[in-house]
Amino acid sequence: MADSDQALAFEPVPGIRLGTACAGIKKPARRDLVVMELAPGSQTAAVFTRNAFCAAPVTVAREHLQQTTPRYLLINTGNANAGTGAAGVADARQCCAALAEQVGCRPQEVLPFSTGVIGEPLPVTRIADGLPAACAALSEAGWPDAAHGILTTDTVPKLVSRRLELDGRPITVTGMAKGSGMIRPDMATMLAYIATDAAVDPPLSQSLLQEAVDHSFNRITVDGDTSTNDACLLVATGASGFQVTADSEAARQLGEAVAAVCVELARAIVRDGEGATKLINIVVNGGQDEAECLAVAYTLAHSPLVKTAFFASDPNWGRLLAAVGRAGVANLDVEKVRLWLDDVLLAEAGGRAASYTEERGQKVMQQPEITVTVDLQRGDVTATVWTCDFSYDYVRINAEYRT
Repeated sequence: MADSDQALAFEPVPGIRLGTACAGIKKPARRDLVVMELAPGSQTAAVFTRNAFCAAPVTVAREHLQQTTPRYLLINTGNANAGTGAAGVADARQCCAALAEQVGCRPQEVLPFSTGVIGEPLPVTRIADGLPAACAALSEAGWPDAAHGILTTDTVPKLVSRRLELDGRPITVTGMAKGSGMIRPDMATMLAYIATDAAVDPPLSQSLLQEAVDHSFNRITVDGDTSTNDACLLVATGASGFQVTADSEAARQLGEAVAAVCVELARAIVRDGEGATKLINIVVNGGQDEAECLAVAYTLAHSPLVKTAFFASDPNWGRLLAAVGRAGVANLDVEKVRLWLDDVLLAEAGGRAASYTEERGQKVMQQPEITVTVDLQRGDVTATVWTCDFSYDYVRINAEYRT
């Protein structure tokens, strides 16, 4: 979808300004460089990829967060600066220094983020040359351009806002994310930035972010691959003047709003999965603990046979049962397992449900969003994972990714 066709509804966050530029990092005349300015006093929480081959900007961002409070975020697309060794770390630091010189802060007050092709040297000169235009464009209204400027193979930008009142004070939570392929986060999504004008101390901010991430970005999968560059940030500018304290009603409400933004962004990523035509909600009920619910959900979500059946709109419930059976749940009583597509009962008592017809299953499979529900009948724990189907286009997009 062309940029001009995409109108994004959002609420600006006081204390956050964003500027976007076309730096020609991979392709000419496309937005690929974003600067986020954080008001003085803003507090930043972050989670990063657990991939051992983490990207150079992840290494540098972690270091800078240990040293000082960030004032600027620098994001580029088109090049991941991953698998680039010591030279990549030096390049990330050089980009931070270039922005610091441009805006008049210390290099350690800049956090770098990159996404794109792995293993290629970062075009530092192009990024540095694009910084004046990005900084000149800084604006509280810059979220939509920035949401476009962080995309790689995504087909649509992802931007979400929530408004709430805390003790009668209006508060905004706005977030943007990018991600379409190489999605099986082990902390967050590929890149996500959430901001609020509430004042939140760092320990509480980190706790709110981790809780939100664990039940949103950490519950999605497109292809089972964890990126080298995953990062998710929560910035609290404090511009509203309202202080949120731990163990308060306001903290609970803000946490719910942050979580809602993260869930909506996470679902948008799966819906926009590379080549995806369907969003699949996988709900596993009746587990003894969350771990076995997630084991079943991810076995379904990662199965190429299950994902291709969804692409073909084929209600091949045997593939679903087989995936549940190989999920590694100890002492699973298959006679108790029940399986649904939306409200259509597919299987129970170890086989096809007596009420099931192929026509009913086929009707559900034609929908753009489908819910698979598994009831293990072993306990009272529930877990949800979001995934998508697996199409011809996924193979084409990734086969052609570097060409």
